[in-house]
Order: sequence, then C-alpha cells, then structure tokens
Amino acid sequence: MPGVNQRRKAVHILVFCTALWALSFPVMKALAQTQQNLMPHAGSWFFTSLGVMYRFGFAGIILAVIYLRQLKSTSRLEMEQGIVLAVFGGGGILFQMDGLSYTDASISAFLTQGYCLFIPLWVAVVSRRWPSLKIVLSTLLVVIGVAVLARLDFHSLKLGRGELETLIASLLFTGQILCLEQPRYAANRPEIFSTVMFLVMALLCVPLVCATAPGATACLYAYASLPACGFLVILVVFCTLISYTMMNRWQKFITATEAGLIYSIEPVIASLLALFLPVIFSWWAGIHYANEELTTRLFIGGGLITGANMLLQSKWLEAKRD
Repeated sequence: MPGVNQRRKAVHILVFCTALWALSFPVMKALAQTQQNLMPHAGSWFFTSLGVMYRFGFAGIILAVIYLRQLKSTSRLEMEQGIVLAVFGGGGILFQMDGLSYTDASISAFLTQGYCLFIPLWVAVVSRRWPSLKIVLSTLLVVIGVAVLARLDFHSLKLGRGELETLIASLLFTGQILCLEQPRYAANRPEIFSTVMFLVMALLCVPLVCATAPGATACLYAYASLPACGFLVILVVFCTLISYTMMNRWQKFITATEAGLIYSIEPVIASLLALFLPVIFSWWAGIHYANEELTTRLFIGGGLITGANMLLQSKWLEAKRD
C-alpha cells in the first residue's frame, strides 16, 4: 500500500498531467487552423489521424531511443499492457473524434466525462461493494459541474450516432484508466509499456491516414510551416511524452475512481487556458483564433469540479466507509 506522502505526490503529479492534456485543446485547435491554411482541400479526418500518428509515433521513438537497452528485456506482461492501453486509448480518441462530427461540442465534452460514473460503477460491481458517500458526492458534483461548463441543453440531448460514439469513447477511456491499476501489471516498468503504448497507437492510425490522405506528399506538406511544427513539438513533448509517462508511472498509487475524478478537471483548465493562449497562437501562426471570455458558467462549473476534487482529498466523510 502506498504511504500518505507518496499518495499525495501522485495526486499532485496527476493534476499536473491533466493540465498538460488540457493544453492540447487550444494547441490542436490552433494547429487545425494552421493546417487548413496550408491545405484547404484536405479533410479534418486526415489532419486528426495524421496528428495522432505523429504525436504518439514521435513520442514512442524518443522513448525507444532513451530506453533502447531496457527494451531488449521487455516482458510479455509489459508488451501486453502497452498494447491494451494503446487499444483503449487509441480507440477512445478515434471514437471521440468521429462522434464530434455528429454532435455538439458541449454534449461531447459532457459525455466524455462519463468515465467518472463508469469507473465507480465498475469497481462497485467487481468488489460487490457500494462506493463511499464521499465518492458518490464527488462524482455528482463533477457531473453537474461538467454539464454547467459545457452549457449542456438536455432538451437537445439525444442518443444518435455522435452521442453513442462518444459514450463508447468514454467506456474505452475507462478501460485505459482501469488497466493501470491491475495487480497483474504491478511489476511492469512504466517506461517500457509506455513505449509500446505510444508506438502501437501510432500504428493504429496508419490505415486511417492512408485512407484519407489527399496525396502522396500530404503527410509532409501538412507540417510545412514553422508554427505547425512548433504546435506538434508542444503536443509531442508536453501533452504526450511527459504527461502520459508520468500518468503511467504514478496513477497506480491512487484508485482508478480517484484518478477519474482528478482527470475531470481537464475541461476547467482548458477553459482557463483558452482565456489567453488563442491570441498568442494567432499572432505566432497568422490565424484568427479568438480568446474565450471569463463567464459565470466557468466560475460555477469549474468551482463544482474543483470542489469535488477537494472533497475527494479531504478527510471529511471518511468515517462513513467501513
């Protein structure tokens, strides 16, 4: 069992990882606009799949070079965990992206946080034990907070293709989070299965890139500008290499339910970053990407999600659990 200090350190590191993932949202939006200027006739699926392939492919190659000697002793379980994480994570990203084409962004943001419900439900079924009152209250606060933050209109919420695919994505993200706390993988080296995960996720995108590429040189021309390459470097180094390797190393020190609730602060941080980063990216890349405004919605939704995580880390209601 991890000590109190180790657990607290894990929480802080996972919050930092979540902040890096939140950074990817304004970066990817700025990159998409930059690439549209470079290749106005290419489709969004091509840019998205190519970006994921480069993002995880370069991250995997960097890790492979750093840990080349250790990779020679990769165990079967390390290979297995890396592949499982890649299938869950890569599948989740692809379903989320396609679903976004058939539903509102606000609904997608809300349904993606479904893992905050799926994880405690799964744990309750497997352990045959109801979640603690603290977990129930924290989950409820997150669900309400995300709904406020996403400006969700329940009258427009229907279970069409986009909504169904987003729920499937959330289920796959649930599997990715749960995989990291499996006891059978406890002895695995994070740097090894992270390398396998990155490379497999990149390989999963190759068929989609080939199917959607408008030409033989499109994969190079999509990044034929300094700003596009700069955005890719940010995604590779900060939003993938650092964030995912730290997540894979430190999430095992807390429960999957706690991890899911911590990751729910991602839309809050993304909204805060969108208050000032777009104008900086616009100046650098020569695009028109306006800053978002500080609204009551951000205060209320962000406050509820932050309050849920503060409740989760507090000692209040701990006596309610046997």
